[in-house]
Amino acid sequence: MANKQERIAAIIRKNIAQIIQMELKNPHLGFVSIPEVRVSKDFSYAKIYVSFINDNEIKEGMEVLEHSKGFIRSSLAKKMDTRRVPELTFVLDEGYKKEERINEILNNLK
Repeated sequence: MANKQERIAAIIRKNIAQIIQMELKNPHLGFVSIPEVRVSKDFSYAKIYVSFINDNEIKEGMEVLEHSKGFIRSSLAKKMDTRRVPELTFVLDEGYKKEERINEILNNLK
């Protein structure tokens, strides 16, 4: 079961990255990467973790993604071979900030 979840998550990740890059034409959306997608066990919800290169693009970028959620989901439905397309939730991935902070602390200890 978990294997199918991972497979669906990978397909969603690939397709949403392609939709954002090729189909979503919004000048306020900077460079976005999708490091991870988590799908619920019943495949009805998907958390899309996104990260931005510039910290000043985060707020506006998240607003654009939330506003475009319906378009992204409908485009995803056209690309997927499933009966239902999960409800999308965009979450800011702050893993790289934590990594930078840990590296900073470790460097200060040296």
